[in-house]
Amino acid sequence: MSEFFKGIDKVKYEGPDSANPLAFRHYDKDEIVLGKRMEDNLRFAVAYWHSFASDSHDAFGPDTFKRPWFGDTMDDAKLKADEAFNFFEIVGAPFFCFHDADVRPEGETYAKSVKRLNKIADIFEEKMAATGVKLLWGTANLFSNPRFMSGASTNPDPDVFAYSAATIKANMDVTKRLNGANYVLWGGREGYETLLNTDLARELDQMGRMLSMVVDYKHKIGFDGTILIEPKPQEPTKHQYDYDVGNVYGFLKKYGLEKDVKVNIEVGHAFLAKHTFEHEVALAAAHGIFGSIDMNRNDIQSGWDTDQFPNNVPEVAMAYYYILKAGGFVTGGTNFDSKVRRQSIDAADLVYAHIGGMDTCARAFKAAAAIIEDGSYDKFLDERYAGWNGKEAQAMLKGERTLEDIAKRVEEEEIDPKPRSGRQEYLENLINRFV
Repeated sequence: MSEFFKGIDKVKYEGPDSANPLAFRHYDKDEIVLGKRMEDNLRFAVAYWHSFASDSHDAFGPDTFKRPWFGDTMDDAKLKADEAFNFFEIVGAPFFCFHDADVRPEGETYAKSVKRLNKIADIFEEKMAATGVKLLWGTANLFSNPRFMSGASTNPDPDVFAYSAATIKANMDVTKRLNGANYVLWGGREGYETLLNTDLARELDQMGRMLSMVVDYKHKIGFDGTILIEPKPQEPTKHQYDYDVGNVYGFLKKYGLEKDVKVNIEVGHAFLAKHTFEHEVALAAAHGIFGSIDMNRNDIQSGWDTDQFPNNVPEVAMAYYYILKAGGFVTGGTNFDSKVRRQSIDAADLVYAHIGGMDTCARAFKAAAAIIEDGSYDKFLDERYAGWNGKEAQAMLKGERTLEDIAKRVEEEEIDPKPRSGRQEYLENLINRFV
C-alpha cells in the first residue's frame, strides 16, 4: 500500500490573506455566487491521465519522477486508483475524468482489455460511493496504440474502424455504469500527416458514421449524459478534422448531429488554433453546442500544447462570463487537463498545482459574476445593437424585405449612417475593474 500523499492534509479555504501554500485563498466551495455554491458552479474535475498516468519524459530525456503505481499490472492500476481517490479528497475535487488506457493496462486482446476496464470500474464504484466523488466524463484512448497511427474512425483499414467502435462501446457502457455526466470523443489521430495518402471525403464520412452510431447507442442504452467532441487543430497530426469549434459545428451540421452533440473546449487547443479561449466558448454558445471545458494554459513562447495549470485571472474571466451568459454548466464542468512540470517531482507539487488552478478559476468566475451583476458591460452591448430592435431592422432580419425594398427605402429616406465608436479602450478599462 503506497502512502504517496502521506502528511498532506485535506486542503481548506483560509481566505485571501492566508500564506499557507496548502490552503485555498479564493476557492470557498460553499460560497454562494449567483445563487449557487461555488462547487456547483465550477464543477472541478481532476484529469486521471495527467495527474496519475502521465510520465515526465520529453523529447530529450527520460522520466524525472516515478510514481509508485507506474507499471503494467492490475495491481499497479489498483494502487493508482487508491492514490487517485486519496488525492481527489485532499483537494476536494467533486469530479474526475479518465480514458480507458489511463486506468487499466492494455490486455493481450480486446476482450481482456475490456475485462480489465470493468474490474477497475468495480473499484471506482466502491470508491465513488465511499467518497461522493463523481465522474464528469469518460472516454476511449484511440490515439496512443500504434494501431491508431492512421486514425481510428478515419483509418483506411475497416478493421481499425471496427476495433475503435467496439472500444467506444465498452467505454460508453462503463461511463453509464458510473453515472458519468458526459462522454467525450477526442480525435487525436483523426486527421492527416499528408494529403498525398488521404481521401478527405471518405475519412469525413467514416467519422460522421462513427459519431452517428455513438449517438444511436447513447439513446439505446439510456445514457442521460451529453456526447462531447473536443476540438484541436493539430498535434499529433498535421491537421485534425475537429480543428476548432466552427469546424466542429460545420461537421455536425453536415451529418445532422448538431442537436445531439456538444463541445468540450480546451484552453490550449484554442491557443493552437490561433483563437482565444473566450472566442471558442462564445462561438459554441452562439451555435448552441457549448458543453464543458478543459482548463489549462499554453506557454506563449512555445507552439506546443504544454498543458500548464491556469494562473492568469483576466484570461479566464471572460471565458466564464460567456459560460454564465450561456446558462452556466449543465452536465459539463471545469476539468484540469493540466500537468505538473518536469522539475516538479514531489507529491506536494501536484497539490500546489491544483490549488493554484482552482483559486485562479474561482477568482475568474467571481469576476465574471461581478461583471454580470454590475450590468454596465451588458448595457453597453444592448445599446450598441439597439437599432436592430426597430421595426424596419426586424423586417430585414425576418426576410420581409428584399434587396429592392431596402434600396428603395435608403434612397427615399436619404439614409446616410455615420460611424459610431466601438469604445474598445473604455470596455477594456471596464472589464479591468473586475479582474
